[in-house]
Amino acid sequence: MSPANAKLNAFPVFMRVDGEAVAIVGNGEEALAKARLLSQSSAMLRIVADNAGGGLLDFIASTGAVHIKAAYEAAHLQGAALVFAASGDEALDRCVVEDARRLSIPVNAVDRPELCDFFTPALVNRAPVAIAIGTEGAGPVLAQMLRSRIDRMLSPSLGRLAALAASFRAAAEKLPRGNRRRRFWNDFFAGAPARAIEAGELAEARGAALDLLASSAPAEGHIALVGAGPGAEDLLTLRAHRLLMEADAIVYDALVPEAIVAMGRRDAERLPVGKRKGCHSKSQEEINALLIELGSAGKRVVRLKSGDPLVFGRAGEEMAALREAGIAYEVVPGVTAAFAAAADFELPLTLRGVSSSMVFTTGHDLKGNSLPDWAKLAISGATVAVYMGRSVAAEVAGRLIEAGLSPDTAVAVVENASLGNRRRFHGTLADLPSLEARADLTGPVMTIIGDAVAGANFEQSEPLAAHKHEGAASAVAEGVGQ
Repeated sequence: MSPANAKLNAFPVFMRVDGEAVAIVGNGEEALAKARLLSQSSAMLRIVADNAGGGLLDFIASTGAVHIKAAYEAAHLQGAALVFAASGDEALDRCVVEDARRLSIPVNAVDRPELCDFFTPALVNRAPVAIAIGTEGAGPVLAQMLRSRIDRMLSPSLGRLAALAASFRAAAEKLPRGNRRRRFWNDFFAGAPARAIEAGELAEARGAALDLLASSAPAEGHIALVGAGPGAEDLLTLRAHRLLMEADAIVYDALVPEAIVAMGRRDAERLPVGKRKGCHSKSQEEINALLIELGSAGKRVVRLKSGDPLVFGRAGEEMAALREAGIAYEVVPGVTAAFAAAADFELPLTLRGVSSSMVFTTGHDLKGNSLPDWAKLAISGATVAVYMGRSVAAEVAGRLIEAGLSPDTAVAVVENASLGNRRRFHGTLADLPSLEARADLTGPVMTIIGDAVAGANFEQSEPLAAHKHEGAASAVAEGVGQ
């Protein structure tokens, strides 16, 4: 994935070309390809070709494009809104580029990205809807592959639906700004009007749209408790992504990456509520009250939680508060950190003949005077996934060994599971206490303990014991120095 701070060198825009001249200089396939692309617009094509090939001549004859059958001259570009240098001859293309720039006309030189003022995208055409895919000239084949995928996703009737929407725009502008107007458009594009257009029933679609305009029912609030996954954007579910795009407000925890929050609608209200260790910006009661307030105002809200909302996400408290307040809600599962960490290690959480049960816990569960009931499961072979356990790693290890779990039990540790900057460590339960001294581990840490861990792939992993020995050596050296 691109880094979060990657910048575009070419900013995408849609340029008006209706009734404007677009000049294409070239005789062969490159010129024909650009002419075909531009013929999807209402521009007036001006093709400068002194020795046009058969395919280009056929295109000119069938479309009525202006054909200048002469050797290229700068005067041929006069009055054009755009220019394409598509001769295949580098010297001529450079000449066309220089002339166009002198005339202050944006110019594209085919297959010469270093000469281009703009790039032509791969185009998905559902006029008036257009989706353009660009790679800044770096990967035209990739752009075409993406175009093909998107083309298959979009209904052929999308253009007709967009045209109908344009006819209702003035009426929709009279609706109150904000939630009411947005709800009309959401229901228009995802409800009865869209279904009628898909079935080819234009009159029925118009009637359904009029019914939506006339509806005076107050908007009902809705809260979606959404699992944001362990961090990687492409592990977000399709349902979560759709809800983010529909949300009026996004309420998110500190561990949710900004890249995932940014996947929401651009004008959605974004409300960080903290919940990071030692830095809680809002109490759970305050979060509950905020969700009720937003829902009561008729807003669609996405409550983004790291991992899965039902695994150490305190979703139970929020659902109880919403039920009591009569606010509609739903839960959207996410990939929990234990599954992401196991995938990073290619680690089977259950393994036939070795482990057939799992325990999800936090390290703090082992801080009490008595061992929790699941400790017996760990001793009997269950795989244990410990969330947020770095700062109490020694206590976790000590209590489990004290309870009878072998110090040689395999352990896998992942910092920043699923992300490109993840770090993996492996060892035994006896090595686990070395985690507490690891000041370099600043991201979320997941620890998996159990005999099934021995089946993991440790090729990309560092041994925990190595750091333990380094720490011991450092302590000895300090003692000698004193």
